[in-house]
Amino acid sequence: MKAESTNFIHNIIDADLASGKVDTVQTRFPPEPNGYLHVGHAKAILINYLTAQKYGGRFNLRFDDTNPIKEDVEYVHAIKEDIKWLGCHWDGLFYASDYFADMYRYALELIEKGLAYVDDQTADEIRQTRGTLTTSGEESPYRNRTIEENLDLFKRMKQGEFPDGTRVLRAKIDMGSPNINMRDPVIYRIAHATHHNTGDEWCIYPMYDYAHPIEDALEGVTHSLCSLEFENHRPLYDWVLMNLNDYAVKRPQQIEFAKLYIKDSVLGKRYLKKLVDDGVVEGWDDPRLDTISGMRRRGITPEAIQDFAERIGVSKSNSVVDRDLLDHCVREDLKPKAPRRMAVLEPLKVVIENYPENQVEWLEDDNNTDAENAGTRLVPFSHEIYVERSDFEMNPPKGFHRLFIGNEVRLRKAYFIKCVDVRTDTNGNVIELRCTYDPETKSGSGFSGRKVKGTIHWVSADHAVDATVRLYENLILEVEDDAEERVFNPESKVILENCKLEPAFKSDTETTHYQFLRHGYFVVDSKLSAPDTYVFNRIVSLKSSYKK
Repeated sequence: MKAESTNFIHNIIDADLASGKVDTVQTRFPPEPNGYLHVGHAKAILINYLTAQKYGGRFNLRFDDTNPIKEDVEYVHAIKEDIKWLGCHWDGLFYASDYFADMYRYALELIEKGLAYVDDQTADEIRQTRGTLTTSGEESPYRNRTIEENLDLFKRMKQGEFPDGTRVLRAKIDMGSPNINMRDPVIYRIAHATHHNTGDEWCIYPMYDYAHPIEDALEGVTHSLCSLEFENHRPLYDWVLMNLNDYAVKRPQQIEFAKLYIKDSVLGKRYLKKLVDDGVVEGWDDPRLDTISGMRRRGITPEAIQDFAERIGVSKSNSVVDRDLLDHCVREDLKPKAPRRMAVLEPLKVVIENYPENQVEWLEDDNNTDAENAGTRLVPFSHEIYVERSDFEMNPPKGFHRLFIGNEVRLRKAYFIKCVDVRTDTNGNVIELRCTYDPETKSGSGFSGRKVKGTIHWVSADHAVDATVRLYENLILEVEDDAEERVFNPESKVILENCKLEPAFKSDTETTHYQFLRHGYFVVDSKLSAPDTYVFNRIVSLKSSYKK
């Protein structure tokens, strides 16, 4: 994995190292375990991990588990799995809940300095008195409680004397600040809830903006790299640490970078969770979602995501990235890797009338012409084969060079065949083609007679492997800004049963990614496939609309 690129973050770190402000570099990725990670998180993970690697530093994974009401150990396990799959290896694994005692001690310190107070207002009252971007907030009637009273009340909050929502601890900063985040933010709330890590030991929990800088400082993080949405929270990050004796002089530096937005995609965990809970998708790993687990099941590789993140780059300005770039990265990664196979997704039987019924030829075909030493395989050819239904037209349009009555095409790596007749059902639907072949036209024989304009793929009927193929497209058709209303694509998932694959798939037991000739790149579905049950997901089509 590359780690040598330079960007504005690295320029800041270079200056810090040169000035002696820091002598080592330590970064972290701090997800809240309240959902599955998405590709936006992948960008943040890679920025933090690769930055640590570039400078020979340390990279931590830390779960910001300060809200037991929304968090679950299921998400902890999923996040670990996703990060490992991306190829990022943490040096230290931590939980915010490891530091609850430290955070409580620091809260007492702020109270003793007159910098925090217990507020009896409700959440709605606090919200209503916070003010707006153009008007100052109103001070709480409890803001001037004595230090002794605040210490007593906060300790009683910890002991569980008060119900949820009746009291909070607020930082005492400036209700007239132009930055709303600095208007006496809540730093502790009461929540009588069982925590996945600490059980029922605590009934008060720190807020993220208070906990996060303390966690960074305790771990020795030097550069706290996060997305641009936290830029307005940086003054509070610094305020917390500047007012604690342990970090008044030396503390971590928060640096923000642009968040990842992909056109016609939704990346917010809150909305992704709603899609899952409402049954719009099959789960967090639905291949139509841009969760890391969904992308993994879709067949997108970690190398493609790394390439995607590198091409996007690191900037201070938010922008929307076209999905075509991600698809391009997938194709570029799989082109030299994925073996090429023939798969007929919507089969139409072809009977080759003049080919012996009991004869089978094993024809040689390339595994991948874009890969060195990919080798070849043998493909059976017989009296009956399958071709794609779309490769035949009863009334062909102008420029159609595939099968129609009287026309001749080449079968890939095999022979010329000519369509001479069709069989139909009672409704007039074509169910079988009758063709003849020319034995002189075998591929590789040096035949230089007549030419044909069309070449199609095929699968021997007697040797075909039955499979189910799922074709995925964007789940969302339109996204206007960050509106709640989405337009769902009714054809975001199309399931094709009774697909026919060449028999090489049976022996490819270790292979997961393939190029289906003329169709695109496909992957074995990790949840639905089983021995002798073949289910494939389309990753991307072969055609790219990406322009460099």
